[in-house]
Amino acid sequence: MLRVAVPNKGALSEAAMSMLSEAGYLQRRDRKQLRLLDEANGVEFFYLRPKDVAVFVGQGIIDLGITGRDLFADARLGHGAEEVMGLGFGRSTFRLAAPQGAFSAPEQLAGKRVATTYDGLLSGWLESAGIRDVDVVHLDGAVESAVSLGVADAIADVVETGNTLKAAGMETFGPSILESEAILISSSEENTVSNGAARLIRRLQGVIVARQYVMMDYDIRREHLESAMEITPGLESPTISPLADENWVAVRSMVPAKDTNQLMDELYDLGARAILVTTIHACRV
Repeated sequence: MLRVAVPNKGALSEAAMSMLSEAGYLQRRDRKQLRLLDEANGVEFFYLRPKDVAVFVGQGIIDLGITGRDLFADARLGHGAEEVMGLGFGRSTFRLAAPQGAFSAPEQLAGKRVATTYDGLLSGWLESAGIRDVDVVHLDGAVESAVSLGVADAIADVVETGNTLKAAGMETFGPSILESEAILISSSEENTVSNGAARLIRRLQGVIVARQYVMMDYDIRREHLESAMEITPGLESPTISPLADENWVAVRSMVPAKDTNQLMDELYDLGARAILVTTIHACRV
């Protein structure tokens, strides 16, 4: 039985369960439920605190888990766990911030105090950047207030829009420490290399592709087919079907969803007609 950890609350929780549902797995309906057995798919789901997901996977107790890349890096698990793939949601950036004009480069933090909830992530980055003598102050929340309260000279925190920092009179400085998103992680133990794990990974990859692509169908005269195929090449190649009028063919191809209207305009200008777009609910590529 494959064991999979899912965040039980927070920004990642609903999106993670939605993706797993799209992949064909049962998910809890009661927020208080901490364990769910999906016998049909051979998976046992555990709903854990987002910060604990990486820890349990790293210890080999859980086979696969969904968490944030920032939380995974903060756990500093070494070779106990590894990132399998990004899941395309929960994007954020981990940055340094301070009162406006206080710092312009991370090297200026030597001998200073930096408050953060992610002390493992920050400490690891400071070490790799060769910045020493920084006092990392751990806080469980309200990091933006650390400087005004006098407990730190700067902070390191997850930034999405930056509005909260601006409201506190803060600004980011230096390079991004980490570009984060929801990720699937696996235990480095041998037992994670199983049919169940491979199937779950393949299904999630299918959901990601289905969200990024749509299916486009259109009719085109044969003499314009080569040009149309350059516009919609598909993943391997488009499907071409003859029509009752031998001068025309029907084309079906997967195209990036974000480019849909532009591609439809290009095809129409080329002479394509009956251009239809449909969503993809699931796929395997």
